[in-house]
Amino acid sequence: MSVKLNDRYVQGFVAEDEIRKISHIAEASFGLVRNGTGAGSDFLRWLDLPVSYDREEFTRIKKAAKRIQKNCDVFVVIGIGGSYLGTRAAIEFIRSPLYNNLPKETPDIYFAGNSVSPSALSDVLRICEGKDICVNVISKSGTTTEPAVAFRVFREMLEKKYGEEGARERIFVTTDRKKGKLREFSESKGYETFVVPDGVGGRYSVLSAVGLLPIAVAGCDISKMLAGAKAARTAYTKKFSMDNDCVRYAAIRNILYNKGKVIEVLVSYEPALQMMCEWWKQLFGESEGKDGKSLYPSSMIFSTDLHSLGQYIQDGMRTMFETVIEIKNASDKVKIPNDPENIDGLNFLSGKDLSFVNDMAMKGTLLAHNDGGVANLVVEVEDRSEYSFGYLVYFFELACAISGYMMGVNPFDQPGVEAYKKNMYALLGKPGYEDHRKALNKKLK
Repeated sequence: MSVKLNDRYVQGFVAEDEIRKISHIAEASFGLVRNGTGAGSDFLRWLDLPVSYDREEFTRIKKAAKRIQKNCDVFVVIGIGGSYLGTRAAIEFIRSPLYNNLPKETPDIYFAGNSVSPSALSDVLRICEGKDICVNVISKSGTTTEPAVAFRVFREMLEKKYGEEGARERIFVTTDRKKGKLREFSESKGYETFVVPDGVGGRYSVLSAVGLLPIAVAGCDISKMLAGAKAARTAYTKKFSMDNDCVRYAAIRNILYNKGKVIEVLVSYEPALQMMCEWWKQLFGESEGKDGKSLYPSSMIFSTDLHSLGQYIQDGMRTMFETVIEIKNASDKVKIPNDPENIDGLNFLSGKDLSFVNDMAMKGTLLAHNDGGVANLVVEVEDRSEYSFGYLVYFFELACAISGYMMGVNPFDQPGVEAYKKNMYALLGKPGYEDHRKALNKKLK
């Protein structure tokens, strides 16, 4: 297995008897997911996506990625939330957080449309000046403010630079299969389109065309990625068991939550997983954070954050636990040289690989935080390959769905997200929101 749950550092906080006592809730929740009988079951298509994906579209994705690699210096991915977090997480996990700065034969990749900051958009526009550009806009409806505004700006840029015909060859659209403003507009313009699958919410969509096209442009092997997800599906969905790592992770985090541990901190000792942490926060925060319930998902990168927030974790309020992602096999090797003068006193490390130091930092921290009263779960991942990424994504998606049902919420809707949109549309003067705008303006006075 490419992913394995290690719960030895939680044993002083959660007894095996407690896991057995909650097993009936875990089994029922597993059944709701696997049988599609729970709330939000219309959004469970991700469960079988690694085996039921559209083969014809998959082939087109690979061909389009090759054309993009050949035709542009900069590839701009326009999307927000699940339409970009998983993609960026994959590229940084597999390639590097410094992907754009490293020598490579693939285009630089930048992300836009994930905020309405004029500075952020202007920076990407400046980067694109004097370079050949392709764009992938990702939106099921095409009317979400942040990506829609960014797409307007980049479409205008491309049409001015290449003309309408030339721009058509450089704009790729990932949207609804049949309906929506973006689908209609793309068909009228003749853009190549890919599908945001029905029954797959944004935060569960990275293994669909939403993520696969830009990930392939980055030179990652998307066939291996889906193979990893397929293996995870086989491992985790065949039958219920409390030894099933997905089920066990969901159960333990629910037990800790019921004991007053209201914050889960996802930790990695690899900066390349920072965006993976951001994707995880959206997955769990948007899936479980409703009805006044749920763990608050946070994240840190160690050992960096040990020199700041590490103090709080060690000695602060005992309201949190940590889930550590451990990469078992580092792909890069850096030997620590010997210093004849030993000015830093570190010659005892001479000749050792830096991955050894990183591993000892992790083990020392696990023990220290355990002794300080903080439970730790460890998710062991084989390496930073495409296969392992697909496996890890599926692990967290399934665990999240099970855990949400165990908490008694619908893990597939996001009613709270719509509240800010309604207010923003009203304040911006969108037609149809006049009465709501008047009510908001009274509150703002």
